[in-house]
Amino acid sequence: MLSVLNGLRNVDLLGCVMRIIVACFCGTLIGLERSAKNRPAGFRTHILVCLGAAMAAMTGLYIYLVMELPTDIARISAQVISGLGFIGAGTIIITKKRTIKGLTTAAGLWTTGIIGLAIGSGYYELGIIGTAMVLLTETYLAKLGRLIQQSPEYIIEVHYNEKDTLDEVMRHCKDNRMSIVNLQIESLENDPDANYVSVIKVRGNMKSSELLRRLGGIAGIVTVETQ
Repeated sequence: MLSVLNGLRNVDLLGCVMRIIVACFCGTLIGLERSAKNRPAGFRTHILVCLGAAMAAMTGLYIYLVMELPTDIARISAQVISGLGFIGAGTIIITKKRTIKGLTTAAGLWTTGIIGLAIGSGYYELGIIGTAMVLLTETYLAKLGRLIQQSPEYIIEVHYNEKDTLDEVMRHCKDNRMSIVNLQIESLENDPDANYVSVIKVRGNMKSSELLRRLGGIAGIVTVETQ
């Protein structure tokens, strides 16, 4: 650790003010990157998360070192880490195409809280390094992730008459190395042509037109189309 910062690690007014400033600064850096990408949690949310976590860590230190009460100084920090999961869950959404968005923002909020805990505990170096790594991950590594080739995903809607038809569809996808990511089954009591409809999200290298052509040849299927 840097010895020049040793005077700011004490639980006094100067140390507390410095930790709050550094926590707000780190939260701002991470939050501005998220705001620039129009993510659900912007820079104000990240500032508050980092600031609140830093204050929780400082409170634990104050109770133990200044008030000298018998307590576990890590207990408050542990509760902060658990509580951040509820905040992160609010940024995760499922779109109409049944894709999940917001996981990176949720993970960033969780990490920002831990950065605040590190800064609040006086570990400035870890908090600053963690902030730099979060920014590196959310900016440059995001570009690297786009270069990774992934199997395309399709959402297909299948209308059919017999329950056993769905087993044939799933078996056909498996035989053609198409993995089923999500499956939703509904009943169609008022449809004279089909009794059931299944919305299936599949992933594989087969083209959607070829997949529809093959599934359309399965007995019992009334219609099959992509969403």
